[in-house]
Amino acid sequence: TAVDSALMVIDAANGVEAQTRRLIEVCRQRDTPIITFVNKMDREVRDPLDILDEVERELGMPCCPITWPVGQGKSFGGIINLRTQSMTVFQPGSEKRPQDFEVIPLADADKLRARFGQAFDDALESMELAQGASAPWDHEAFLAGKLTPVFFGSGVNNFGVMEVLDAVVDMSPPPGPRKSSLIVNKQPVEKTVLPEDEGFSGVVFKVQANMDANHRDRIAFVRVASGKYTPGMKLKVQRTAKELRPTSVVTFMSQRREAVEEAYAGDIIGFTTHGGVQLGDTITDGANLQFTGLPFFAPEMFMTVVLKNPLRTKQLQQGLMQLGEEGAIQVFKPEAGGNMLLGAVGQLQFEVVQHRLNTEYDCDIRLEACQYTGARWITADTPAELREFENAYPMRMARDAADTLAYLCTSPYDVRLAQERFPKIHFHPLREHAGLALQNS
Repeated sequence: TAVDSALMVIDAANGVEAQTRRLIEVCRQRDTPIITFVNKMDREVRDPLDILDEVERELGMPCCPITWPVGQGKSFGGIINLRTQSMTVFQPGSEKRPQDFEVIPLADADKLRARFGQAFDDALESMELAQGASAPWDHEAFLAGKLTPVFFGSGVNNFGVMEVLDAVVDMSPPPGPRKSSLIVNKQPVEKTVLPEDEGFSGVVFKVQANMDANHRDRIAFVRVASGKYTPGMKLKVQRTAKELRPTSVVTFMSQRREAVEEAYAGDIIGFTTHGGVQLGDTITDGANLQFTGLPFFAPEMFMTVVLKNPLRTKQLQQGLMQLGEEGAIQVFKPEAGGNMLLGAVGQLQFEVVQHRLNTEYDCDIRLEACQYTGARWITADTPAELREFENAYPMRMARDAADTLAYLCTSPYDVRLAQERFPKIHFHPLREHAGLALQNS
């Protein structure tokens, strides 16, 4: 939701992993241009041709190699840059800068062959095969999300990274138009917001609590979609129609914060608030429009939250509410009562939330396994149909941090059986879709 293009990092040993596939789904929905970096070439990894083939299958778009590896693992010699027709020689060391690496023109092939032996000839041969099987570079196809340039290197050694950064500058598109819904007579009408439009608008793509432990602040990260931000402007959160009054507005570079004097389409700015803003919220200087929200994937793992000290219940509720709003994890409150449930797409999310609850909210919790293995957000064409469904499955109903109704399931068959029994109920694997359906109904 926030980006104009994306950089996809592939582990050269493991190929395309599960979490990468999920993010690709989001990029494919929006035709987001993707630049691909194949990492860890200084280790024993798979053949680069195999990696290209897997990326093409998983992405559903052709690859166009821009750099090509010479050797791998202990025999990794460097990368050939097809754009500059030169080879950059690999040297290990995380402190290396781009200018520290030796660059030799491909015209000095005899010198390279003498230095790298058979690995150089093998690289030339596989590079020719890759070029012959790959689509030629087409910038328009890349911008349309139909082609991905591929780079090789070793991130931990800062090798091959400068070529990627150059490509981000040279290839990535400028801020583009954004689709939104304009509310006219209480009905959503599709509207395209252009970066050069005068009215200020932006979308909250991240909320981070306690960035400054001394002040318990909450920062809403906003991607500016149109217009110009200046200090003191009157802003409104579209979801609640309330005025937004940030205590400060900052921009970030690494750990450094700077006050924002002006910001334009494409910029990322942080609004310091004490609540009232959620992920996916649209902020404008008056226009009643709503950008497409962030996609929340249906969780595949669930744990029950058990508080070790019941006297910390209030702090636990506050912590879970804020972490749920941030998107750090998905929090579900069963309609029938009982302990809160945490839903995640990976085990690491549980560990992060458990640590943050302990350090930031002084809540020592225990996470226990539960029966649920999935969730679907639900909508219905009429309130009566939704009530009938809720009455049929009272123990399966829960609400997430955005107060959206969800159906919890214990196996993939649950959803299928519920769908057959209630054909007028809509089951959504993404909360964004559910949110749109609720708006439209």
